[in-house]
Amino acid sequence: EVQLVESGGGLVQAGGSLRLSCAGSGFTFDDYAIGWFRQVPGKEREGVSCISAGDGTTYVADSVKDRFTTSSDTAKNTVYLHMNNLKIEDTAVYYCAASILWSYCEEKYVHPDFDYWGQGTQVTVSS
Repeated sequence: EVQLVESGGGLVQAGGSLRLSCAGSGFTFDDYAIGWFRQVPGKEREGVSCISAGDGTTYVADSVKDRFTTSSDTAKNTVYLHMNNLKIEDTAVYYCAASILWSYCEEKYVHPDFDYWGQGTQVTVSS
């Protein structure tokens, strides 16, 4: 059974940093694309980043590319979202997701319909 567990969220002041972790089990990371998404109540879910360890593809949304990066540790079956210089508008629930289709992670786009989702972790940025 594929399971994804996010951690690392919390309350941080604007300008601060957080590192979110997505720990996976029940599958091999090299075989999947892993994406990070975020959602604010009342708004559509937004694709933030993705990484496909199998073919080396990474993507970070233009809205955060100067502040966020993603990386993976396949030995730990964990993908990270490194968030720097956080802004109030980054406040959201952040989800990681996995897809068996590497094509769901492209250099300029992350497909929204990943197969498996974590429960989400809240990130709140205060002024």
